[in-house]
Amino acid sequence: MSKPIDTLSAHDRTDLQHAHALLENPSIAAKLSNVIGAPVEQSMKILPDKWSRRIHSVTAISIDKALDVAVESIPKRPQRILPHKFYTGAAISIGAASGFIGLPALAFELPLTTTLLLRAIADIALQEGEALDSLESRLACMEVFALGGISPDDDSAETGYYGTRVALSMTLNQAVQYISTHGLSQRGAPVLVNFVSAVASRFGVAISQKTALQLLPVAGALGGATINGLFMEHFKSMAHGHFTLRRLERKYGEALVRKEYIDLVNPAPY
Repeated sequence: MSKPIDTLSAHDRTDLQHAHALLENPSIAAKLSNVIGAPVEQSMKILPDKWSRRIHSVTAISIDKALDVAVESIPKRPQRILPHKFYTGAAISIGAASGFIGLPALAFELPLTTTLLLRAIADIALQEGEALDSLESRLACMEVFALGGISPDDDSAETGYYGTRVALSMTLNQAVQYISTHGLSQRGAPVLVNFVSAVASRFGVAISQKTALQLLPVAGALGGATINGLFMEHFKSMAHGHFTLRRLERKYGEALVRKEYIDLVNPAPY
């Protein structure tokens, strides 16, 4: 009987540290603000209330569509993986096109960007050894939409990466069990509605920040392209961190990897 591995190798510890850096710093809001040269808070103040409601609605529709793709369309076996630049380039093109139109383009642009992002996430999952013939692994791709960096106001590791996973774990597991038995034929089933809502509510925060920045005078077609490209790169980074940790968890167990990760978030005082 093999002895459980209770210590990360030097190589795997480096991977853990890299994943931590990707997942916890900086937030999408900080990245967007740095590129545009204006704080997200400023742009959020000029976002009309009716558009806040519209963003929430379109985000939910986009995540619901992504669930279809995750369950029914993501390749279950490794195929030719597209270069990462392909996805970012496509997102930039979509952002440039929607930038000419402005906010009314959101209903067209966001579902396309979300589906494109999910495909990029699935490729990253495959590269990190995920078996996408597993429904749980495919829905783990959906988790990435809910991930983001810790904000400066967060004072606990539980508000970061593992906190988000804990918050989603029950609805994700229930969705896996339900879809395994019933598929997606009953889209109004509370289990599916709860899962989509849980992911969309978190993803919607980033979408609101992204959309609000596109309202600023500096935006437009060029701003829309830049913001969309950065948005894609951010969530690809989240996917790399997420699936690196899942790979390590398969090797060492979730408890050990989580402990080592939390120690990086809250290092012991000397």
